[in-house]
Parts: sequence; C-alpha cells; structure tokens
Amino acid sequence: MSTRMNPTTAAAAVAYPARRSWWRDILEREGTLGPILMIPALAILVMFIAYPFVLGIIYSLVNARIGVPGTFVGLDNFIANAQNGIFQQTMRNTFVYTGITTVFKLGLGMALALVMNQHIPFKGIIRASLLLPWIIPTALSTLAWLWIFDSTYGIISWALKNMGFIKTNIPFLGDPTLAMGSVIAVNIWRGTPFFAISLLAGLQTISQDLYEAAAIDGANAVQRFRHVTLPLIMPVLTIVTLFSIIWTFADFQLVYVLTRGGPTNSTHLLATLAYQIGMSAGELSNGAAISLWMFPFMAALVVAVLWYQRRETV
Repeated sequence: MSTRMNPTTAAAAVAYPARRSWWRDILEREGTLGPILMIPALAILVMFIAYPFVLGIIYSLVNARIGVPGTFVGLDNFIANAQNGIFQQTMRNTFVYTGITTVFKLGLGMALALVMNQHIPFKGIIRASLLLPWIIPTALSTLAWLWIFDSTYGIISWALKNMGFIKTNIPFLGDPTLAMGSVIAVNIWRGTPFFAISLLAGLQTISQDLYEAAAIDGANAVQRFRHVTLPLIMPVLTIVTLFSIIWTFADFQLVYVLTRGGPTNSTHLLATLAYQIGMSAGELSNGAAISLWMFPFMAALVVAVLWYQRRETV
C-alpha cells in the first residue's frame, strides 16, 4: 500500500528545517555560542563591579559630598589621605591584620588538612563540622563573638573570674591592643576552614606511590612533606593564599560588627574607614579615595602571583 504526500505538506516539511537552520548554525558555531553564553555573566560584572569601580574613580577625583556634585580636584583627596594620621594608622592596621591572619590561617589550615588526610574515625562528620565557621554568615557569627568578648557578660571573662584567674572582667573590645587581637582571632577562626578544605583537596590528588618511594629512599615525615607534599600542592597553596589575602585586606563585615573601627580608630581597616568617611560622614570623594588605596596593592599582588605561577609552569 503506498501513500502520497500532499504537495503542501511536503513543501512545509522542507521549509521547516530551513527556518531552523539559521539559529542552529549560530548556536553550533563555537566562536558565536561562547560570547552569547557569556552575556549574562558579563552584564553582572559590568553592573556590580565595573560600574562601581569606575564611579569610585570619578568620585575620588572630585570633592563631592552627599547632595553636592563637587568639582574636579585631581589627586588632592589621595594626598590629603596620605597626610592624615588616622589614615596612616588604618593603613598599618590593614597590613598587620592581613599579615598575621594569613600566616596563622595558612599554618592551621595546613595542619588540619594533613590530619584530615589521614584515616581517622568519623572523617566525614569532622570535615562537615570544620566548614561551619566558613559557611555561617559573617555578620551572624561575629555577633556571637561580640557576646563572647563582652566586658560585662562575656563568657570568657565569666569563666576566668569563676576559676579565680582574674578579678575583673577583661575589656577585649575596650583596649586598643586587645581589640585588634580579638578581630584577628575571629578572622583566623573564620578563615582557617577555607585553607583546610582547599589544601585537603590538593593533598588528595597526590599519589601515595610517591610517599612510598620517598620512604623507601629513607625520607622521614618532615622530608616527605618538604620534598613531596609541598611542591605538589604549591599551585593550590598559592591561589588559596592569594584569595585569602584579597578577602582579608578588603574585610568589612567582621570588623564593623565587632568594633566599628574602635576604640580610638585602633581597629579601622581601609574598608571600614572608607565606609565611615564616605557614608556616615557624607564625604563621598574622600571615602572613595580611601577605598581605592587598596587597588595598587591588590593589583601588584595578583601580578606577582601570576608571574610566579607562569614561571613555575614553564
């Protein structure tokens, strides 16, 4: 039994693929499909990163205040910041805060990664618990630390006083040195899990055959770590440290919730001082100039890390 196709139906069947082929050809071209898929990400980057960055540069070059457009002043805002005592103290605070926390997070994170890489009971539960300080919102966890450090009701002072070690409560957030130590301790507590989990992922890519060969050659644990583990996880270690330095250098939430830059500006970082000057005091241009002081240091760091990574891969 044979059937004959209606001429109209046959023409439609031929024309339908022809209408789809134009879009199909575009989507199947690698050079065209890639840019199309990147449009949403590019729009987000332009809207939330590029536009605020360019606007910050514009504001830093004028003398604008809230409600006042301002006029062009060039680099006067940056020069005024460099000569300001509070800004100089804030710059020192930022480097001290970033340097100390990064060293401790790196050391503790490496130690935890090495421990979790061993065969220990309840390893899965321990790994999940270790991530809690990192996944809890910063503002929420910092509020808990704010209560812990409270000079009247803080649990640390209460416990030490009841055990007879102290007679008066410790002003953790009222003394400049103790306040800086407190924000550093909280940052270390929060950032160590990021190092630990990231370095653990790097450790698990190392073949056990390399350790066995090193042990046969007479290498002890320290030598195996130095000559096998460390070189092989160096790419991961470098990138993790870079991200941590960038996040710590631009930290805002932790310090703002815990101390708001006090006492006497002893815990101000560039981000918190820029917010206080730019938003609370209404000095938009001065605040923008303060925040942009971070850019040259971060750019130099990124360039140095990329140069090191490229040199290692050549």
